[in-house]
Amino acid sequence: MKTQFEINKAKSKVAWTGRKVTGAHNGTIDFKAGHIQFNENVLSGGNFVIDTTSIKILDITDRATNAQFAGHLASDDFFSSEQFPEASMEIVHAEPRENGSYHINGDLTIKGITHPVEFDMQVNQTDNLVTASGKITIDRTKYGIRFRSGNFFTNLGDTLIYNHFDLDFTFTAEA
Repeated sequence: MKTQFEINKAKSKVAWTGRKVTGAHNGTIDFKAGHIQFNENVLSGGNFVIDTTSIKILDITDRATNAQFAGHLASDDFFSSEQFPEASMEIVHAEPRENGSYHINGDLTIKGITHPVEFDMQVNQTDNLVTASGKITIDRTKYGIRFRSGNFFTNLGDTLIYNHFDLDFTFTAEA
């Protein structure tokens, strides 16, 4: 029996962390839509859409600096949010592990560029409710986000931004 659960955006969140030589920045980004599917109570697929225009920075309290940084993340140096207001992740394969854990193979699309990703996800399912959490580490340079990357620019010193960023997610989905 196949069951599909629709994501509840109000009960779901994505936290991001980006690192640079001198520290890190963190914030949130909102789910726009999504669903997760089960076949005979085993995770079999899903698709999630993220709203790239919803990026918030939590560690910068100065309003002007925060707004400037948010604008930079939305610019073509990073997510090109005006041209690409959505990023998505499609579950291609879910390998069951112990105690509701799955190893996920998926296709992640950012800025219209798709690459495979792998990550672990903890899933708890009842008759009409699914909660899940996990962490995806993404190499931003694969998606054309090269700003201050040591792979593409030299002599960056302490302005270098590391190529990988993390997305920690939790979501609730309802049948």
